[in-house]
Amino acid sequence: MSKLRVHNFCISLDGFGAGPRQNLEHPIGVGGNALHRWIFDTAYGRSMIGKSNGSTGLDDGMLRDGDENIGATIMGRNMFGPVRGPWDSDDDARTWRGWWGQNPPYHHEVFVLTHHAREPLAMDGGTTFHFVTGGPLVALERATQAAAGADVRVAGGVGTVRDYIARGLIDTLHLALIPVLLGTGERLFENDWNAAGYQCTEFEPSDEVIHVQLERQG
Repeated sequence: MSKLRVHNFCISLDGFGAGPRQNLEHPIGVGGNALHRWIFDTAYGRSMIGKSNGSTGLDDGMLRDGDENIGATIMGRNMFGPVRGPWDSDDDARTWRGWWGQNPPYHHEVFVLTHHAREPLAMDGGTTFHFVTGGPLVALERATQAAAGADVRVAGGVGTVRDYIARGLIDTLHLALIPVLLGTGERLFENDWNAAGYQCTEFEPSDEVIHVQLERQG
């Protein structure tokens, strides 16, 4: 049975998954880049940007696990890009094709939650972005169908993960706890996760990250 999973979702020690004032210059908010630096110390992370070498320990293994048996991805519009409003409202909105260049790292169908309709955007490497205006449940239904028996990943951002958690729909969630303080931004733990049935099942540190696995019970 297909599962809904979150992997390698980075948060600061004070619980923020993004810093304040997200925009083109600061896609993860001011200070937010510090949450993801560990990724590009690993062999797997470096391969994503066309580089070699890198570590092959726990952090690298966690990144690889995050792509295992994933058949489709869901993300919020802010994770896709910094533009706002209708897609045809200005040149940036009309032409924006995501943060990742012509060959995004997904290589499957990606469903972007938005209030504004847009035609699907096919990219190199097998990634197609679909823009879903019907809400989280419609996106999940479409992603599950596209995954064809594989699992579906919720990539982010913070609000999108919180929404699916509040509905009790995410089966497993891997957090990477980073030793930085952001002070403000988008906080992940706004809901009562215990009441939603989530418990910590793994807690393992590397030299740079504490890896935390949460699972929905029942």
